[in-house]
Amino acid sequence: MLTEGMFIADRYEILGKIGAGGMSDVYKAKDHVLGRFVAIKVLKQEFSEDVNFVTKFRTEAQSAGGLEHPNIVNIYDVGSEDGMHYIVMEYVEGITLKTYIEKKGQLSFKEAISIAIQVGRGIEAAHNKHIVHRDIKPQNIMISTEGKVKVTDFGIARAATSNTINSDVMGSVHYASPEQARNGFVDGKSDIYSLGIVMYEMVTGRVPFDGDTTVAVAIQHLQEEMVAPSAYAPDLPISLEKIILKCTQKNPDRRYQDMGELLLDLKKALISPNEDFVTMVPLSNQDKTRVIGDDELAQINEKTGRVQLKDTDYEEEDDEEEEEDEEAEDEDGILNPKMEKAVTIMGIAAAVIIIGIIIFIVGNLFGVFKFGSSKNPSTETETQTETETETSTTKSEGQKVTMVDVTNMTLDEAKAALEKIGLSVVQDGTTSSDTIEENKIVTQSVEKDTQVAKGTTVKVTLSSGAGTIAIPDVKNISSTEAQQKLTSQGFVVSTDYDYSDTVQQDYVISMNPEAGTAAKKGDTVTLILSRGTAPVQVPDVLNKPQADAQNELSAAGLSVSVASSEYNDTVAEGCVISQSIVGGKVVDRGTSISITVSLGKKSVYYTCSKTIEIPDDGNEYTKVDIVLTDDNGNTLNSQSSAVDDSTPSFSYRVTDIPDISSGTLKVTWSYVDEDGETQTTESSEKVTFTQQ
Repeated sequence: MLTEGMFIADRYEILGKIGAGGMSDVYKAKDHVLGRFVAIKVLKQEFSEDVNFVTKFRTEAQSAGGLEHPNIVNIYDVGSEDGMHYIVMEYVEGITLKTYIEKKGQLSFKEAISIAIQVGRGIEAAHNKHIVHRDIKPQNIMISTEGKVKVTDFGIARAATSNTINSDVMGSVHYASPEQARNGFVDGKSDIYSLGIVMYEMVTGRVPFDGDTTVAVAIQHLQEEMVAPSAYAPDLPISLEKIILKCTQKNPDRRYQDMGELLLDLKKALISPNEDFVTMVPLSNQDKTRVIGDDELAQINEKTGRVQLKDTDYEEEDDEEEEEDEEAEDEDGILNPKMEKAVTIMGIAAAVIIIGIIIFIVGNLFGVFKFGSSKNPSTETETQTETETETSTTKSEGQKVTMVDVTNMTLDEAKAALEKIGLSVVQDGTTSSDTIEENKIVTQSVEKDTQVAKGTTVKVTLSSGAGTIAIPDVKNISSTEAQQKLTSQGFVVSTDYDYSDTVQQDYVISMNPEAGTAAKKGDTVTLILSRGTAPVQVPDVLNKPQADAQNELSAAGLSVSVASSEYNDTVAEGCVISQSIVGGKVVDRGTSISITVSLGKKSVYYTCSKTIEIPDDGNEYTKVDIVLTDDNGNTLNSQSSAVDDSTPSFSYRVTDIPDISSGTLKVTWSYVDEDGETQTTESSEKVTFTQQ
């Protein structure tokens, strides 16, 4: 184990351990030649002692060292020292995507797409140089403090998978493609599958397949259908869900053909997240879920570093075989008694045959054995020829042969098989068959194992293919029930999704071909499943008249109400001040939204109240004039009133004077003097106004 302060290659100073995996330990170090921080990955001791693995490790690391891309953790150097093997890599200050997901739970679709695009660019750069990562998982994706995303461990996974190592070194099987699980051919589409699982985890906070053992998880990748990510992330846009589903198809041919195709769809999903533009490759018969065979299960066990447990019966059989092998030869290598007996019998039989042949030859030479009579040779020959001809004809006509089974053969194959036993074949029409392929034999006029004379012509009926049956109606029933109903009648089912205001989620909206259409078993029926009601985009109705705003929101499928009315200095009276859901947001149809309507600008009013008394100066005043001005001399109010004896004083009150706090009240009293002239007495004073 390296400690702080140690040097590697007289160049890299160890600053501390920053991580550990099943295959290596990772240290932060200072490169004193280039003056930069680096990360050094050091192979653990158990792998450093494996010469083949170390050779492969160095070769793959050097190959990956040729990769230079902003979204790849670059490899700077590969070396060894005192039996320790290491690679020097770019140091990224940040955290793994795995840690980031654990902290946030679920990522927004925009953040998930942004990360996936950066990861995809790095993988694409590697694929362009014919390098397949083979171990894409959140633990191998770094997010720097600046928000840059980088993929690490390129080339190292290939070195690992080429050796028999334990599953904890291999990395998590949760992200392995089906072809990796069955130890099959792996290419760039395997990385696409793994990236699809990573995207699934980003948006749902969980992996699609989990189990107690790596074998259990691997088998799920091969056999089980994953739960759609929208089941755990209801707000997930359809575009991203279908991208994830296309990436994680079990058949590589149904995935994106290369990383470039995937990146195009990811970029489009950022712009039009709710557009259903992803093209899914239709299912074929080979894509059906199948049961894992014993051989494949053994490969999976071997690949994941686990030993497959044997049944007791198998162990007993193995023991018996071992005992038989032990009996086959003794310590000196001499044949065992069974073999010895067989050899003896064969030797005796051979000796008897040889002796018989010798006796026959000797007897024939001495005339002991005589064949035929003393007839004229010529006559005898003619008679013999005639007899042989008659015998041959009789045998040909009367000889019986055993009929063979020619069903499921083509006509040519049946002809060849029957000619071998002296029979001929002729086609006798066609018939439909759900079990035998088109142009192969369904029935034969002579049953298998029947004795029949040579030369007989056998009539056969060929298959015209599966018979047509009416496709059952599965609309408005659940996806599971619909698929079971169709597959039970021999149809292949393909699914797609669409929104519906009338059909509940995951139920069948429509089908193609339509129900009742005549079709054959094996034909594909595509079901359009409901994603529920289509989401709607909330219109922006700010500053619009109330009636127009309500009509627009209702037309969008929202339930609208007026929350309140308020004074507003900037929004005209009767127009919308605010809305409870911001314009542009996507929500479910039928969502309630409220608006606030403007009452216009609020006016401020003041009141001035003043009691005016008639001057007590002996004059008989007959009229009073009152003028109210503001502080700028502007007249606010003026009035004249008659004064009689019954009005000793009166109160003056003025209202509805906007935007004023004080003014001047001028009062002029008028009376007629002894000479009949009109005289006046004036007074003025400051007055204040009270706000209403």
